[in-house]
Amino acid sequence: MVKMTKEVMDTIAKQNPVPVATSSANGIPNVALVGFLKVMDAETILISDNFFLKTEDNLKHNPKVAFVVYDSYTRKCFQIKGSVKMITDGKIFDEMKQWVDSAKPNMPKKAAVVVHVEEVYDSLPGPHAGAQIL
Repeated sequence: MVKMTKEVMDTIAKQNPVPVATSSANGIPNVALVGFLKVMDAETILISDNFFLKTEDNLKHNPKVAFVVYDSYTRKCFQIKGSVKMITDGKIFDEMKQWVDSAKPNMPKKAAVVVHVEEVYDSLPGPHAGAQIL
């Protein structure tokens, strides 16, 4: 795992929804817009599985995600990649339910998807586009 910088974490916090990419065991890609995604700490991101169908199936067979965040004010753009663990009970699941309930009480809450950040890339167009920064 890598530790995200404050700049990366702030950029994540400012974007909603976030396009999250997964792929099936056979490599078929899928992208879903996620409304509940937040930084837990410098190494971990929490996603609420509210309506995942293909995404859920993909994560069960290929527990990897990638997503991109962009802040138009600071003109920062990052791609984050990581491995996931899906949690359906316990402390983290309960925390996710409270978080979702505080914004949308009637929203389904199927699983807490914990992303362990493994790579961060600069995704802004220019000479450093695509460069791994963490």
